[in-house]
Amino acid sequence: MYASREDIGYDFGEDSKVGSKPIKPNPNIDRGWAWMIVLSSFLVHILIMGSQMALGILNMEWLEEFNQSRGLTAWVSSLSMGITLIVGPFIGLFISMCGCRKTAIIGGILNALGWILSAYASNVHYLFLTFGVTAGVGSGMVYLPAVVMVGQYFQKQRALAQGLSTTGTGFGAFLMTALLKYLCTEFGWRNAMFIQGAVSLNLCVCGALMRPLSPRDVVSEKYVVRSDSDDNQAKALSHSAETIKSNGVLSEEPEKKEEATNEEVLDSVQHIEIGGKSRSGRSMYGLRILKTVSQLTVTVRKGFAIWYSSYFGAASLFTNRVFVAFIIWALFAYSSFVIPFIHLPEIVKQYNLSSQNNIFPLTSIIAIVHIFGKVILGIISDLPCISTWNVFLMANFTLVTCILTLPLMQTYVSLAVVCALIGFSSGYFSLMPVVTEDLVGTKHLANAYGIIICANGISALLGPPFAGWIYDITHKYDFSFYISGLLYMVGIIFLLIQPCIQKTQPRENSTEEAQV
Repeated sequence: MYASREDIGYDFGEDSKVGSKPIKPNPNIDRGWAWMIVLSSFLVHILIMGSQMALGILNMEWLEEFNQSRGLTAWVSSLSMGITLIVGPFIGLFISMCGCRKTAIIGGILNALGWILSAYASNVHYLFLTFGVTAGVGSGMVYLPAVVMVGQYFQKQRALAQGLSTTGTGFGAFLMTALLKYLCTEFGWRNAMFIQGAVSLNLCVCGALMRPLSPRDVVSEKYVVRSDSDDNQAKALSHSAETIKSNGVLSEEPEKKEEATNEEVLDSVQHIEIGGKSRSGRSMYGLRILKTVSQLTVTVRKGFAIWYSSYFGAASLFTNRVFVAFIIWALFAYSSFVIPFIHLPEIVKQYNLSSQNNIFPLTSIIAIVHIFGKVILGIISDLPCISTWNVFLMANFTLVTCILTLPLMQTYVSLAVVCALIGFSSGYFSLMPVVTEDLVGTKHLANAYGIIICANGISALLGPPFAGWIYDITHKYDFSFYISGLLYMVGIIFLLIQPCIQKTQPRENSTEEAQV
């Protein structure tokens, strides 16, 4: 669907030299333990994204308990959802230093702690800190590794694997809504949050399943070439990655020198430790602490160097113009998907469709079809004759068209059809990691996708309040859809323009070289 990793990815140093011998692929790539990674990611989406989709149950309890305004109370769930995504770039730093497994386990503990502490809330502002920030950061520390690990373990069926794992959001919306409703009815909302905190500890189990691949296995993926049905699109994306290469790749020589120095320090510590066996136990204990601190320092410095170079170094991700356009798109996209969930109940009430909507809610139609959309779009994108980029763009065009036309529908049937199209086309969320990986390569997927979900988080955080502000001014829900749809269209236009610019630049450069 795209060109191979050599064409569109980063330079991988010595392993990327022409004529280098292909490394034998890991037997778990695309099979075996790879499907356990999909299961782990699926459960993460149920426990994190599904729980956040069900926060409306708790929101009603908080309104009744604390007697605060709807706007102030709504910030609790908005903070949790927004921070889960906004912390993406910083979670990329944790992944660079600790790996996906340790990051996810720590995040699971932090998320559970946020739920449990929220059970003792005395006011809404307390929930801002415990649920919005603590649980939100913990969710982000599990969510990003879950997406990155699927990208590392799959090459031929990446879109399908991401689609299957992200369907956990839809299933989780149903399961967690039913669970929280039952727990709140039987035990009260405080005990419900305490129990949900215990359930969230299963995120640590999901993190433990994220068995890391060796660096050789990750690098060897570039010998697997995915077919491309659109040569011009591949060349454009290839040139966008070449922009990064021309601006400089992550230099390995300073890192090697730094690693050599660090190894010398560790060797000297080991030598002292061996030579000082006759010394007291206290001295040996101090040497072991020094050795541990030295190893930790090496890991932190190396991880920070990779993270810093990806964002601010000569090989910064921001030198890739298509990737920058992708970020601009992400700033507008997520809010357009969230707004229908917020305003649909009011639209139904406005057109006196409550009786029909109670039988089969329109939001449920979006959620159900959304599950199938992720899987079907993933299967289509993995076909050898189909471009993932084209599928991604077509789904976006369909979604923005539905957002703009939804306020015009005044019958239940027409609203149901538009909601079904919204649910199906929004299945492109499963293609976002695939498109990101095709743009920057697996090695930089954690940092790159961290930026993308950070942009989505800003959109999720500001989108609902913005829609409410528009309603306060106009006293109509229509304008919220129109304005968000137009902003979404601007993001899509950026995605269309940049590849076209990349196509023309190689021709201009070749013409200049010929003249010289």
